[in-house]
Amino acid sequence: MKLAIGLFVMAQFALAQGPSPAARPCDPPPAVRPNAAAPAARRAPAAVEPATPEDIAEMAKLSALPVWPRGASDGDYSIGPDYAPAPEQTKRAGVPEGKVVEFVMNSAESKFYPGLNGPFERHVCVYVPAQYVAGTAAPVIVSADAYGMHYSLPTILDNMIADHRLPVMVAVMAANGGAERSMEYDTVSAKYADYVEAEVLPHAEKEAKVKLTKDPDGRMTLGGSSGGAVALTMAWFKPELYHRVLTYSGTYTDLQHGPDAPHGAWEYHEHFIPDSPAKPLRVWMEVAQNDIGANSPSSGRRNWVIANQRMAAVMKAKGYHYQFVYAKNAGHVDAKVINQTLPQALEFLWKGYPIQK
Repeated sequence: MKLAIGLFVMAQFALAQGPSPAARPCDPPPAVRPNAAAPAARRAPAAVEPATPEDIAEMAKLSALPVWPRGASDGDYSIGPDYAPAPEQTKRAGVPEGKVVEFVMNSAESKFYPGLNGPFERHVCVYVPAQYVAGTAAPVIVSADAYGMHYSLPTILDNMIADHRLPVMVAVMAANGGAERSMEYDTVSAKYADYVEAEVLPHAEKEAKVKLTKDPDGRMTLGGSSGGAVALTMAWFKPELYHRVLTYSGTYTDLQHGPDAPHGAWEYHEHFIPDSPAKPLRVWMEVAQNDIGANSPSSGRRNWVIANQRMAAVMKAKGYHYQFVYAKNAGHVDAKVINQTLPQALEFLWKGYPIQK
């Protein structure tokens, strides 16, 4: 029975993965149209074994969360059921426009991920703001799945930097390893963070002719689904490198096992966070009403809604600076949610960081 549940959930999860490295992730997304119909929410098929009454009652509490206001403090919020793209996604006349530098990394040259089934190419996109001064150490966003390129992050940063709402920052957006994506992202260890530090960021600095800060308070990770899991994993295992984390539909579930994480990323809310001293992290995370596994029991450790709900609960109990947003009428890494929330989420995450005016 549990195997059947896992197959159902994993089949749906596969549909939500990022593009392959060959998809040229640095191509800009289509223009955002305010009245465009949002894509249909992805929802897991009905589970063979349904969620228990206790699970249903736990998730039902999320619908009563207060609406997420602009300038909100730490806490739990909700948005929806209707959505509109944030105005920061639209290019504005007179705003200095940054550039995006693209390069390709051959896995055959990697000491960390040479390719389980042979070498592959990984595209990396580096956003450099127009205001960047050569030689200065810039704050940086490190994104899994080249995520920012899918949701107009360069335009958002152009606008918010010009408005002095964010510091002058660089974004390094690396594609996933294709068939190796889950192995890279869902493995609960420091390996991916070490890979980024040793291979991706030095290459990005060279190709884009930038210098990135080593100050963890000036470094943020970003991702969705398994990319969200690795965003947290990078900061959890390397808080000396990253203090700010943004995740959409984070896969805090049981996908990749190891001796130190027998329940995979489920361990974060089950043991790691509640059983460890609070780390100097600032976290923004979202999950959707119709996210993967929403109809499945928490005992299977594959219910994304409950996983994220419990992440928020343990972070609150440990005194973390965090925001948790529950998206009504939405699915797994739903574009309409990201298009509305990304600028406000960035503003929350970078609160307290110096902004030069």
